[in-house]
Amino acid sequence: MDVLTTWVKAINSVVWGPLMLMLILGVGLYLMLGLKGMPIRKLGAGFALMWRGRSSSQEDEKEGELSPFNALMTALSATVGTGNIAGVATAVALGGPGAIFWMWCTALVGMATKYAEAVLAVRFREVDENGQHVGGPMYYIRNGLGQRWAWMGILFAIFGACAGFGIGNTVQSNSVADVLQTNFAIPHWATGVVLMVLVGLVLLGGVRRIGQVAGALVPFMAVFYILAGLLVMVLNASQLPSAFTLIITHAFTPIAAGGGFAGAAVASAIRFGVARGVFSNEAGLGSAPIAHATAQTRNPVRQGLVAMLGTFIDTIIVCSITGLVIVSSGAWQSGESGAALTSMAFDQVLPGFGGYVVAFALAIFGFTTILGWSLYGERCVEFLFGIKAITPYRVLWIIALPVGSTLSLDFIWLVADTLNALMAIPNLVALLLLSPVVFSLTKERLKDAI
Repeated sequence: MDVLTTWVKAINSVVWGPLMLMLILGVGLYLMLGLKGMPIRKLGAGFALMWRGRSSSQEDEKEGELSPFNALMTALSATVGTGNIAGVATAVALGGPGAIFWMWCTALVGMATKYAEAVLAVRFREVDENGQHVGGPMYYIRNGLGQRWAWMGILFAIFGACAGFGIGNTVQSNSVADVLQTNFAIPHWATGVVLMVLVGLVLLGGVRRIGQVAGALVPFMAVFYILAGLLVMVLNASQLPSAFTLIITHAFTPIAAGGGFAGAAVASAIRFGVARGVFSNEAGLGSAPIAHATAQTRNPVRQGLVAMLGTFIDTIIVCSITGLVIVSSGAWQSGESGAALTSMAFDQVLPGFGGYVVAFALAIFGFTTILGWSLYGERCVEFLFGIKAITPYRVLWIIALPVGSTLSLDFIWLVADTLNALMAIPNLVALLLLSPVVFSLTKERLKDAI
């Protein structure tokens, strides 16, 4: 096992190394320039479409399973999770406050990436034997690039189906079990059993049930966490100017060691800011377009405008709340990391209550991430083996939850993290090759979309 772990770590250091981060940022910047900054310019239009998309017009109901809003909430259910709480804290702990600035940069170009992914997902989606719309990188690779590129779509589906059991299932159930045991003394096995029952009940209803649950839980939990974070910042308002100064200054200059903080170079701020930003909002990984392919719309550009909000909400809003709470409270110098650091920061300003806010948010975010990734995994195995593989996959997905809640998952986390990066490679190549389609559709159908 030690040898295998060493090999996987070596692969991980390559696939999540500087070249991968440059590729993710480079593709996002290329798409943003090719779209002439449209995702930023049309941000307000995107929010208007999201609000109108809570229900679909009679015309649009002929295509797709989820309303545009619920498609976005399903995608957000998988992205707004531990990365927003534990991931941001880890980035600050290892890269210093400057990591937050680079996280913002990643999100801004990532909006163009997420827009392009959703446009292609709707444009090249198919209808399966159950009459449901299916799409995502594996489909726009095969249908957009042709059969000679189909092998790349197969690779994406294999990586996605396997990665889901790690990052979207066992790791999430373990995180939820940990936080509930720490704060409420609930045994790990009990959490695993409850998750198994709840997730099983949702999955029985298929993609529509997942969308309905995500559409209800994600907005509620996101608003609850944002309001709690804003309350902390209001109570700590005098420290906010210095927090912003630290973030901007140390994005470009090293920060010395102090307190429990070990110090960080600019390279560390960039590396951890970009890596954790991508981990949080998943722009470029190819997972979110699987959900957006189910949207009830005939205009790919319209869903693209809604989809890009996922990156904005996830990183610019939710991750920023976490980062500013940590930096303004001074907890970033404590030497803590991960969810423990975020919990400490909230608890310093809201003693006796802040830690419970983080615990509750982590539990709900973990649950919704399990639901979102279950859809991603299902679509990947359906692409590989057909609809007959969906039920066995759901059964395995449900069984894995109590197993994951009781085990040490360091190795599984490492493997899943590596597979996530491997998912991104064929997706990013496809985005580059199909970018003329994205630019052309945007030029032709943007007016109709808005």
